[in-house]
Amino acid sequence: MGMEIGNRAEAAPAEPGRVCDFCGDRVPAVRRVALDREYDRLQKAHRERYACSSCFEKKEKQRLGLAHR
Repeated sequence: MGMEIGNRAEAAPAEPGRVCDFCGDRVPAVRRVALDREYDRLQKAHRERYACSSCFEKKEKQRLGLAHR
């Protein structure tokens, strides 16, 4: 049983870092492109998704037309 503070139990500290929205791995840092030349995610309603370095590099290659399909 957790330690009571007021009327709610004290929660365990969360793991450090963030979860990649693409692969689900927990990493120290995530990345996202919102603006780049003709690419503009700031003017359109969408769900923000953040990528670990590996997923970010794969997505950038696809976005820039450099990835093999």
